[in-house]
Amino acid sequence: MMESTTQKQIQLAQRPNGMPTAETFRFTNTSVPEPKDGEVLVRTLYLSVDPYMRGRMQDTKSYVEPFPLDEVIHGGVVGEIVQSNSPDFKRGDTIVGMLGWQEYSAVPAKAVRKIDPDVAPITTALGVLGMPGLTAYFGLLHIGQPQEGETVVVSGAAGAVGSLVGQIAKIKGARVVGIAGTEDKIQYLKEIGFDETINYKTDDVQKALEKACPNGVDVYFDNVGGEISDAVYSLLNKFARVPICGAISSYNKAGEDLGPRVQMKLIKSSALMKGFVVGDYADRFEEGSRQLGAWVKNGSLKYEETIVEGFENIPDAFLGLFSGSNLGKQLVKVTDPLYAKI
Repeated sequence: MMESTTQKQIQLAQRPNGMPTAETFRFTNTSVPEPKDGEVLVRTLYLSVDPYMRGRMQDTKSYVEPFPLDEVIHGGVVGEIVQSNSPDFKRGDTIVGMLGWQEYSAVPAKAVRKIDPDVAPITTALGVLGMPGLTAYFGLLHIGQPQEGETVVVSGAAGAVGSLVGQIAKIKGARVVGIAGTEDKIQYLKEIGFDETINYKTDDVQKALEKACPNGVDVYFDNVGGEISDAVYSLLNKFARVPICGAISSYNKAGEDLGPRVQMKLIKSSALMKGFVVGDYADRFEEGSRQLGAWVKNGSLKYEETIVEGFENIPDAFLGLFSGSNLGKQLVKVTDPLYAKI
């Protein structure tokens, strides 16, 4: 039974110049949509907020279309089917998909994927078994290719991707150095097996890196860019590999992000630097998901989630990504299920 015929949603009200503010977002009320033939009506249970969404708030060419102004913002959602006009789903099924920041979404059945609550907590479909996990898996193993005994450095190491990168590198026998910004995060990195940790807010990053990496850096998994990455590049070993996953340090800069040039460092080290997005590996997602699930099941891959409750707190949860308030995957719990057994 539907709780209401109206719902809340969040639209992009204006394109931010620098850090987004409350004025960037607009809360509106709208009708709960009716699913057409071949569509399903999804009730949002959990919603993901991710740093890449900041780029989509700009009207610039990128690997994904920008969010339109005055329309609902979209991201990863775990929800339950409350009405189905498709033979592929029934009421009560738990699904994951790229849906709107709203309480209900009517979408084609092919736009969502069924998940099994008995395999793992449903939130993992937005984290360790979802986009962040696959990003860590393919970015590290396909581009970074860590070998046993090599040194792997991870920036943003306590985030949804970085924390998994470090653990996968350990599984492959590498020595792992993690960079994070609070003592709680540093302690967490130690608990999940990082060999060395650096607090970029309290340590001299260059000196700390030189001490933590006496034999140089073979793989640098870059989530942040900026001055932290500048410090790592000076320690790259011959034939080092640098997967570029993100540059969160510059996402809210109003102008160009200027810094030291990397070309000579790459030439001297014969290093490979390669940017990527997880969609580059879409044809291999099944492989990645299977391996990630096996590692979670056998306990060799641990994960953390920071869950904020309440639809009204979605913008604050998103903005918290840029101050480092989250440990592991940042999620928003919108509501409890009506039908799904989780």
